[in-house]
Amino acid sequence: MKTFILTLALAVSALAGSRMTPPAGSIVVAKSGGKYSTISAAIAALSTTSTSTQTIFIEQGTYNEQVYIPSLKGELVIYGQTEDTSSYSSNLVTITHGLSASQAGSDDLSATLRNYAAKSRIYNINVKNTYGSGAQALALSAYATDQGYYGCQFIGYQDTVLAETGNQLYAKCYIEGAIDFIFGQHATAWFDGCDIGVVARNGNVGTITANGRSSSSDPSYYVINKSNIAAASGQSVSAGSYYLGRPWSQYARVVFQYTSMSNVINSAGWEVWSSSQPNTQDVLFGEYDNSGAGSQGTRASFAKKLSSPIGISSILGADYTSWVDTSYLS
Repeated sequence: MKTFILTLALAVSALAGSRMTPPAGSIVVAKSGGKYSTISAAIAALSTTSTSTQTIFIEQGTYNEQVYIPSLKGELVIYGQTEDTSSYSSNLVTITHGLSASQAGSDDLSATLRNYAAKSRIYNINVKNTYGSGAQALALSAYATDQGYYGCQFIGYQDTVLAETGNQLYAKCYIEGAIDFIFGQHATAWFDGCDIGVVARNGNVGTITANGRSSSSDPSYYVINKSNIAAASGQSVSAGSYYLGRPWSQYARVVFQYTSMSNVINSAGWEVWSSSQPNTQDVLFGEYDNSGAGSQGTRASFAKKLSSPIGISSILGADYTSWVDTSYLS
């Protein structure tokens, strides 16, 4: 099995550029020489009542901490230092922590980065949960609307990214895991131009998404658009050992469109939640114009081949350009 290729290095040239110095007015985090030596300290210094945009710039380094961003009145922008803003491939900032849900008390509390700030934008930061296999252990817990993640990496094993509430965008990001590693219950989330890396599971099958839309009236909807699925770098992953998703609830809604899928994806495409609880009664598991060996084959009976693609405005709303950095869209 060939390893993951960093396709986003070919991003539109107008987007490419370095971000090595902080924008004027930024709160600066640095391992040495900055006003704050930890990200958590910089977050604690933010005003929770100001309606003005606040900006944090994080200098190169690995920050071993669990970061919680509370609800704020105004917008928040966090930049990680990078030599190439167009992709995650040159990121210089990593936040790392290793905590499982069983240790922390909940999925959310295990996350390396917990973001509760609406209208927040995070650029070029690697976020890792190093706990490994055996339990849910989140890299990101996203619990507010109008959140955008650009050129970031989210790395874990089980339950890597929790897209839980509100409108969320993930653009030019890398997401890695093995079990249900893009999951949540109520968010409308658009994944654009992302690389999705899967890891070896010792003969067991893996699942990328686990949408838990709670009812037919719940807005939750995940769309993975113009993205790539393959084995993570350095991983030997058997052909057909991964599914695009399984339904955490019977109302799950997930669509993959214009996405390249290597042969790690099983020909059935989608899996039931469990043999005793299939959860397939009212699911929408759709695909449109995907490519690659993993897009071929007879899909599960509860999956659907769409006659047209899903538009971003139908997921994030007609006003999405008011909070999305559209320069990152494919």
